[in-house]
Amino acid sequence: MAKQQALKREHAKAHTEEKRLRSVQANVPKSMHEIDRLIHERLRLGIISALAVNDSLTFNELKHMVKTTDGNLSVHARKLEDAGYVHCSKTFEGRTPKTEYNLTSAGRKALERYLDHMEAVIGHMRKSA
Repeated sequence: MAKQQALKREHAKAHTEEKRLRSVQANVPKSMHEIDRLIHERLRLGIISALAVNDSLTFNELKHMVKTTDGNLSVHARKLEDAGYVHCSKTFEGRTPKTEYNLTSAGRKALERYLDHMEAVIGHMRKSA
């Protein structure tokens, strides 16, 4: 009896995983050109990933996390902001300017879509190999 229940659980688990993979594969881009090129760039992927696991990050925190220069961070963060993926707020603490970034819901959805695409591409390549 316990063996049958274990088999049923295993079957249900396999079915759930199969269903999840089908869902991911439904989002498979027809080619790599359909991948969100805005997120696919290394530094922007680093920025959006860092913001995905933090409520918000200051300019300096983000700069140190992704190990880049002020100029590079400014340019790439602006591109993500222009796309609506990142929100930037500028305030002052005393006389010191403070720039803070957070991921928007559109940015979170775009990252999830990107990760689904990459997971599907990797899964397809593993099956082909």
